[in-house]
Amino acid sequence: MIWKKPKIEYIGDIAVIKAPFNNINEEEVTKLANEILEKNKFIKSVFLAATPVIGELKVRDYRYLAGENRSETIYKEHNCMFKVDIKKVFITPRLSYEHLRIAKLVNEGERIINMFAGAGLFSIIIAKKSKPKIVHSIDINPDAYKYMVENIEINKVKDIVFPYLGDAKEVIEKKLLNSSDRILMPLPDKALEYVRYAISAIEKIGYIHLYLHVSAKKDEFLNKAEELTKKELEKYNIEYKIINSKEVRPVGPRLYQVVVDVYIEKN
Repeated sequence: MIWKKPKIEYIGDIAVIKAPFNNINEEEVTKLANEILEKNKFIKSVFLAATPVIGELKVRDYRYLAGENRSETIYKEHNCMFKVDIKKVFITPRLSYEHLRIAKLVNEGERIINMFAGAGLFSIIIAKKSKPKIVHSIDINPDAYKYMVENIEINKVKDIVFPYLGDAKEVIEKKLLNSSDRILMPLPDKALEYVRYAISAIEKIGYIHLYLHVSAKKDEFLNKAEELTKKELEKYNIEYKIINSKEVRPVGPRLYQVVVDVYIEKN
């Protein structure tokens, strides 16, 4: 099999090489890492993404390749700053457009729940770019929670973004039932399973943004994402309307991350 030059992501001053996990040419990937350092003076460290994102903590394994052996950095997006450790929290610049898209949908005074907040990117960008009343920002990963708390301080939004450490369904059931106008569910492996808790968090009417991984042909994956969403929503005593579905990013051969935006009214 011919080794193809992989994709490169730049996260702060760290470069991440993403190559097919079953087709790593060690000599070529080491050469590429050194080329990145030589050509990009702002890059201080280079890592190889050694596994897919796995588990409920949304982390992957990385292998150090070149430069400083340091995985913590400051990542900037939409005039916000985020301290992250690529080995401890999920982070990708490929969600930058989606972060801003959602922020632009938020109406002044909305109450938001981010059920799978990670280091706080969606939550903080919404707080800075929109005028929400409050953003409840939840994550089960202790490292992500730690960075989220720090990033709330860095971006001076502690009067708007409130962090929670725990399982989103438990946090909602204990503290946030019938409390919100808009719910973010940016964890494809859990979104459909947690729809019932998102609905329970909406006060009366509101919006839910479900992020799904869909395996299908290029011209079929949006329809499949909508069908999966409808099948789940039909279980509940609500009125709903799918107002948008779109590709967020490809994540593998015939595998796509899709967002489905839903308006709901509770009966």
